[in-house]
Amino acid sequence: MKSLREQMEIVNAYELVGSYRGAAALCGTTHKTVKRIMNRRHVAEPVRREVVRNTAAVQELVVERVRASDGRISAKRLLPTARAAGYSGSARNFRRAVAEAKATWKRQRRTYRPWVPVPGQHLVIDWASEGGREIFCAVLAWSRVRFVRFADDQTRRTTLALLAQCFTELGGVTAVVLSDRMACLKAGVVANVVVPHPEYVRFATFYGFKPDFCEGADPESKGMVENLAGYVQTDLLIPAELEGPWPDLATANEAARAWCAEVNGRVHSQICAVPAERLQTERGVLRPMPLLRPPLRDGEVRKVDRLGMVRFGSGRYAVPEHLVGEDVEIVAHDDLVVIRHAGAEVIRHTPVGPGEVALGSLVDPLRQPARGVRPRTAAEMAFLGLGPAAEAFLRAAAAAGTLRLEHELKEIAELEVVWGRTVVIRALERATRFRRFKAADVRAILMAGSGLPSPVRAGVQLRFELPEVPTRPLSAYALAGLQ
Repeated sequence: MKSLREQMEIVNAYELVGSYRGAAALCGTTHKTVKRIMNRRHVAEPVRREVVRNTAAVQELVVERVRASDGRISAKRLLPTARAAGYSGSARNFRRAVAEAKATWKRQRRTYRPWVPVPGQHLVIDWASEGGREIFCAVLAWSRVRFVRFADDQTRRTTLALLAQCFTELGGVTAVVLSDRMACLKAGVVANVVVPHPEYVRFATFYGFKPDFCEGADPESKGMVENLAGYVQTDLLIPAELEGPWPDLATANEAARAWCAEVNGRVHSQICAVPAERLQTERGVLRPMPLLRPPLRDGEVRKVDRLGMVRFGSGRYAVPEHLVGEDVEIVAHDDLVVIRHAGAEVIRHTPVGPGEVALGSLVDPLRQPARGVRPRTAAEMAFLGLGPAAEAFLRAAAAAGTLRLEHELKEIAELEVVWGRTVVIRALERATRFRRFKAADVRAILMAGSGLPSPVRAGVQLRFELPEVPTRPLSAYALAGLQ
């Protein structure tokens, strides 16, 4: 059997000479072979029937679910829905269809193009964490100058302070500062539009740049600073931790400054230039630094609730009652929480954990809540009119479960008319001390008079009421007539 190459040579020879025998002589074969090959060319070849896949009925469903989930849904979770829609094939064939739909979606989902930065336009910032340390990273987009510092937290105050330090080191301000949707810099998101925090807006207005935010959960839109964060972790932090951890934050930042000077002085592989040298050119188009620096807030602002408390770090701290409804500033240190109002310190607290309450010196933590005494009947009003001793007697009698207490109080109040207010009050105090809560007991104390003993604990100094003795001046003892 002739190969395809030999068949093409026979066809070309026949087209050249126009006879079977002539073509056979040129190709070294017989005229019958030439005739058979030429006749086969004029016979219509069979058309291959297109096979319809069993996933065609649910193809639109698969494409829709892949698009709605941004390519994250799995074939395992989508298979029950497809079977309910009429798919009867195997799970393996369905996985192939889902994989093809995902590949098509990824090609159509997004078009990637290289970012062409403009000098003096963008500064990209982000936070990273490694080994219990918080790392602030910033990249000047055009010159690729890297800025890295370590911090204790990722609060708004720390972020703005490091951003101001970055501007100072760059020698100017960019037109736009691009960041991800940091919780410390945003006040909310409305219809996918980020609302920056008012304090961040004031900071940006003072320095003269526009705050911009990336898409949510989209590290691809800020890959420049993401690469820097990974570079810092692998090239600076991890090797340093292997040699020995830095003793404090100041030492860590000194190492970060030295590392930035090193990498900014080397040729960048992407721009094929030294970032420190390009910075000298870019400084000519950076916006000038403001002459006066804005006072960065030292703490967090909180509003005092109606209970006279402010919430900070999921703990609650007490403030004076006259500040209810006012805004106070909370400054947290390692072992102290300072609360200020109008620039003046109000109170200090020891930090407490989440869900705990710090009362400080404002409230006695051992004080128990007391129910107010509200007399309603005439007898109750007459008895409680005797003062604090009557209220103490009433609470003690109620706690002891005294029966017919209202009747007893009425009889005790009637004793004031006979014995006098002062004597009855003194009798109530003695009855409360010895837990005698009947009117007959109070009457017996009154009948006994002041001769009743008052037992005291061992070691307590005894006090006696001695009778008053009239006194005379010394001149009364002088002898008259003596020279």
